[in-house]
Amino acid sequence: MRMNVLLAICLLALAVAVDAQQLKTPAPSPTQTIKQDFGLSSVELSYSRPGIKGRQIFGDLVPYGKVWRTGANGATTLNFGDEVIIGGTKIPAGKYGLLTIPDKNNWTIIITKQTDVTSPAAYKQENDVVRVQAKPVKTSTKAETFTIQFANITDNSLDLQLMWDNTLVTLPITTDVDSKVMAQIDEIMKGDGTNKPYFNAAMYYMNNGKDMNKALEWFNKAVEQNPKAFWVYHQQAACLAKLGKKQEAITSANKSIELAKEAKNDDYVALNQKLLATLK
Repeated sequence: MRMNVLLAICLLALAVAVDAQQLKTPAPSPTQTIKQDFGLSSVELSYSRPGIKGRQIFGDLVPYGKVWRTGANGATTLNFGDEVIIGGTKIPAGKYGLLTIPDKNNWTIIITKQTDVTSPAAYKQENDVVRVQAKPVKTSTKAETFTIQFANITDNSLDLQLMWDNTLVTLPITTDVDSKVMAQIDEIMKGDGTNKPYFNAAMYYMNNGKDMNKALEWFNKAVEQNPKAFWVYHQQAACLAKLGKKQEAITSANKSIELAKEAKNDDYVALNQKLLATLK
């Protein structure tokens, strides 16, 4: 009888344990992973997002003058797919930890080789890759949940923004795109074969202040590759306009309109009409 009672108790305890294991509740500081295309590669961010929940944040929950993991739970990390530049320091591709030392009028942002720092005691300054000073900005709107985001993205730069409560801190990040693209173009154009990326190369030259005559040469070759490509004729017209060759630009723009109408693409018809209006 006693054994039966013990067995029943054990089974009841096991049932409770199994039931508890199946219980799932929302994470108090949910993890977020963001992957942003940047330059010729990407940047990936992983961090946890605590909420204010009625608490005083900076100077209290997050003390001034102490290393902060810049989130909650696990360490905050950045994974660069290509070399980037932060605070004048070139940082090779790879995974790094993101730490901060908040203060009332100044923050220290740290990129470290350590990717597992969850408390100030675990931090080792000798593993710093770079330290950057940043001024916190008071915002008019309150961020209830701690937020890190990529903003103001261009071909070779972006801002990593940290926002919580009424505080915004920005870390500029850049990458050297031009030398890599130019090296690719030079290598491809020197190679054999006729199916070369003339259009993309011409667009890069035109949009980045390179040799416009060379850009036009490549637009002409791109037209030869695809005589029905109304978008190529449009960019050829834009290039001719920049070179001051108005009549040739008008001819190309009108050809683009003709082909765009055949393809029932009203967007390019409108784009060419706007271009033509500047050539009168």
